[in-house]
Amino acid sequence: MASGRQPTAAASTGPAPAPAPGPGSAGSAAAASDPGPAAPATSTSTGLGTDPDPAAPATSTSTGPGDPQPIGPAGPGGGVPSRGIAGLPFRFQVVAALALAVIGVIACVQIGMVFLHVAPPNTVSKQYGKAVDDWIYPEFEQNWKLFAPNPLQQNIDVQARAELKMPDGSVRTTGWIDFSAQDGAAIRHNPLPSHTEQNELRRAWDFFVGSHTDDNKANGLRGELSEEYLRRILVLRLGTHRDGGTVDRIQVRSMTTSVKNPPWSDEKSDTRPSYREVPWWTVTPADLPSGAGDARTEAKR
Repeated sequence: MASGRQPTAAASTGPAPAPAPGPGSAGSAAAASDPGPAAPATSTSTGLGTDPDPAAPATSTSTGPGDPQPIGPAGPGGGVPSRGIAGLPFRFQVVAALALAVIGVIACVQIGMVFLHVAPPNTVSKQYGKAVDDWIYPEFEQNWKLFAPNPLQQNIDVQARAELKMPDGSVRTTGWIDFSAQDGAAIRHNPLPSHTEQNELRRAWDFFVGSHTDDNKANGLRGELSEEYLRRILVLRLGTHRDGGTVDRIQVRSMTTSVKNPPWSDEKSDTRPSYREVPWWTVTPADLPSGAGDARTEAKR
């Protein structure tokens, strides 16, 4: 009767073999004859010449397509990975929170300033009116003419001309240049027109008219600011040199023409153009683009 132990296979792909019976182990042989429940597909045998313990429950380390996947922590933080600001490192979360807080404060201040600007006069707007105007003008000025009972029914063209100093010392005056017409031509048939072409010159002239008297006298600091703003726009469009000469002075005017009434209207209006001319302005180095002041030494007088 053989009494040796059977060697264990290094790797098994079928059912786990029953341990070989030793001497006097009738009970073990009887247990081996009963197949019992199916064993896992993969054995946990180490293949180092040791037999598995028959009393230990069979375990499997393989997962098939139908096996349930283990549920465990996902990501470095455990659970479902965080997204958005919460998924950033702590220092970036602090920076993002500060940036959002600053944007929120600025947005609240902007809304409050615009409200005080367009609201009827009240105690707050009277006490802090200058601060509100400094915040609003000129970038955020509100224009409600579109919603007025009688909307604007005029076409206003802003025109300018320049006085040139020629190289021989003579002075030459250019004709009137219609910059509003140039902007209109650039906007027409353009699906994405420039905001500058639509509003820059128009709003600058409206700012100038609203802060000057009918005889073109500035009403305080806002009038002076509007004058400088309009002059710089015109100098940029005219250029520092034109027609062989140097721009020494400029003059601006508006040509206002009433919109022709529709055929079904009984209202009568005069469609002849009217003009408003502003006195000549001397071009100074402050009106020139950056770096162009050295080429205009005669403007420093």
